[in-house]
Amino acid sequence: MIVFKSIIEKSGFYNIDEYGVKNYNLGVISLFAIALFISLTLSFGYITYQAEFGQDGATIADYADAVWLMLMASSTIGFGGELPVTVLGRAMVFSMFVLGVGILGLLGGVFVQKAFGFSDTNIKNRELRKQNQEILAKVNDLEQKIDQLLATQRQQ
Repeated sequence: MIVFKSIIEKSGFYNIDEYGVKNYNLGVISLFAIALFISLTLSFGYITYQAEFGQDGATIADYADAVWLMLMASSTIGFGGELPVTVLGRAMVFSMFVLGVGILGLLGGVFVQKAFGFSDTNIKNRELRKQNQEILAKVNDLEQKIDQLLATQRQQ
């Protein structure tokens, strides 16, 4: 677990600002999600192709059909003409459905956040903290000046 945490911290997925708030790097996360999606699609497609090839009633004739099946499963559109007939093929489609929908949902969320500029509450809180620090510094400076004026007035 410690090794995994160290890898995540060095990966560039996020950085921690002066207030201890994690700021996620959406570009790095998006690239990782796209690479993961492509690798899952290709590898699950290969496993499905190997499981389905030559089976009675199999509609997956080649690797391209298996990859297409994985893309359709991950996008929840449907299978079209391809349908797995083996338990392993069905397990791969189910796995791709669950993982693919999650990855595509993540990418959609990143896109919406970037495209429409929804602000993060952490950003708002950081801005407010910074403003509060500036206000507090000015108040302290004014208090010192008032104390000096009062001291000068008492001496007279």
